[in-house]
Amino acid sequence: MRVRACLAAALLAPVVALAGCREGGVTPRPAVSGGDAERGRRMVAAYGCGGCHAVPDVPGAVGRVGPSLHALAARSYLAGTIRNDPETLVRWIQDPQALRPGTAMPDLNVGPRDARDIAAFLYTDHAGGLGPPHLLPKRWLGAH
Repeated sequence: MRVRACLAAALLAPVVALAGCREGGVTPRPAVSGGDAERGRRMVAAYGCGGCHAVPDVPGAVGRVGPSLHALAARSYLAGTIRNDPETLVRWIQDPQALRPGTAMPDLNVGPRDARDIAAFLYTDHAGGLGPPHLLPKRWLGAH
């Protein structure tokens, strides 16, 4: 019985230790509540986001004015200083000037549902993102 307890503890210790590991202090992000990623992909095209941004999996979205939206889910910040979390991304898509006055990103009058769907899409693998950040450092995971 004692050997089993020791073996169980030995096997469980690394799991418990790794549960608290996060690369660079980034916490896992939940999915965008109420967002429809496939509809969001279509909305990225409909609003013309690809005129300024390169967006994987959106035909013709090859813009170079703004940053590429590839792997947006893996980034800690939007526009350099705004925390990248689902609700903030939705707000940024709807009204970028409210979060960063003077930003080059225009207000495209994106409604709440469309903004939520676009954010859901940008957090998916379809947009070249990684989904929510991994709990293990990327160098431990190898190629995706």
